[in-house]
Amino acid sequence: MEHDKQNGPIRRVVIAGGGTAGWMAAAALSRTLGKVLDIKLVESDEIGTVGVGEATIPSLVHFHRLLDIDEREFMAATQATFKLGISFENWRARGEDYIHSFGLTGTDHWSAGFQHFWHKGRERGLAHDYGDYCLELLAARENRFAHLPKDGLNYAYHLDATRYARYLRRFSEHFGVERIEAKIAAVEKNEASGHIAALRLDSGSRVEGDLFIDCTGFRSLLLGQALGVEYEDWSRWLFNDSAIALQTESTGPVVPYTRAIAHDWGWQWRIGLQGRVGNGIVFSSRHVDDDTARAALLANVQGKKLTEPRTIRFRPGQRKQVWAANCIGMGLASGFLEPIESTSIHLIQRAIVRLLQLFPTHGIHQTDIDEYNAQAAEDIRTIRDFIILHYKVTNRRDTPYWEAAATMDVPESLRHRIALFRDTGRVFRLQNELFAENSWVQVMLGQGMMPATHHHTADLMGDEELSGFLEGIRANVRRTASQLPQHGDYVARYCPAKA
Repeated sequence: MEHDKQNGPIRRVVIAGGGTAGWMAAAALSRTLGKVLDIKLVESDEIGTVGVGEATIPSLVHFHRLLDIDEREFMAATQATFKLGISFENWRARGEDYIHSFGLTGTDHWSAGFQHFWHKGRERGLAHDYGDYCLELLAARENRFAHLPKDGLNYAYHLDATRYARYLRRFSEHFGVERIEAKIAAVEKNEASGHIAALRLDSGSRVEGDLFIDCTGFRSLLLGQALGVEYEDWSRWLFNDSAIALQTESTGPVVPYTRAIAHDWGWQWRIGLQGRVGNGIVFSSRHVDDDTARAALLANVQGKKLTEPRTIRFRPGQRKQVWAANCIGMGLASGFLEPIESTSIHLIQRAIVRLLQLFPTHGIHQTDIDEYNAQAAEDIRTIRDFIILHYKVTNRRDTPYWEAAATMDVPESLRHRIALFRDTGRVFRLQNELFAENSWVQVMLGQGMMPATHHHTADLMGDEELSGFLEGIRANVRRTASQLPQHGDYVARYCPAKA
């Protein structure tokens, strides 16, 4: 209806803030709609970015393909390496590790996932470790990588976030984005509509727009401060609220997986790039002080320090609306989940793709806003539940932090998933959610949760047939993995880093 429409056609898009979120939005909008839009990005070199989002998931590969970004060029420019998954060390219990890989494990039947056949084989003494049936997982363990035909190896990247923003800036400017070097002094609103009218800069000039994208980080200058959108706090489930990051020189072969090493009150990341390593520690300030966390990080890094430790504060959660009036929040301006599953850049990407699908070319409709917000809320809540799973399903009770995590009440949506898998081995997931069935299975098994039963389809196989089925998959995985080159050698040939 006509009264449901606000303002006229959208021609002027203003992106407030740069960094990964701002320049990803600029790149996608300019590459797809640059011929019909005037796109400006306002950022200041004096305002630093969080800049530690160095691990990604496979959706970024597809995002780059949509934009026709050359992989070799991008990887060389960002000193990137390949990533096949995440190694969780000491999460299930002290001294016990597992890998959540990006691959498929085994072969599913239309009626039941592979885990049911594996469970039956385990009961009969016919199955090996669940990870032995996944190519990506075995390749990660053996430090191997190569591109395979028909995307036969699922992968993502480790990258330098600062260099990535710089790379996307060049890409965006090629497609007509105008960068304005300035600080935002004030946000001007239209009193009648409540929409944002312009950004007033510290130079005194104004930047008017029809649609504004808030990429101002945790400050959320537009969505949070100017429009007053409230924040939904999830710290009752996700205790961590602080991080300390630093970079070190490389000291050995770069591995194709992120390391997530559990501590008594949080966890530590280690991400290998070409020429350096990204390190950090994520922790709960309710359970440990900054000095202790910093000392633990410094005691567990390798190689010469390239930067000084930098402390970051955050609050897990999301704005109650990520699109309000004529402003959309992206990245940290819209919400934050700790980086345990490397989902920050993915959520930026999803926000951008959703905007392109619902782009208000002829004017802003409340129906579009409602649909955008509903999809965004579903996206981040399913990811939130997956992250909470890592803490809830653990055998650790050795510190107050892990005791509290294991015994906390969790959202009903997650409680159902846990109970369903524990009772039946089944995984319930929504149609468009990020993490596939195998991701849930890998983490739940990795954390020590074994289903009580399996699907009856697996019982239709006798021991000989089931043994042959499982061993055929395992042998094929081992044969393919053994033919892959070492990850570091492949990277050195494929995309050697540029200075």
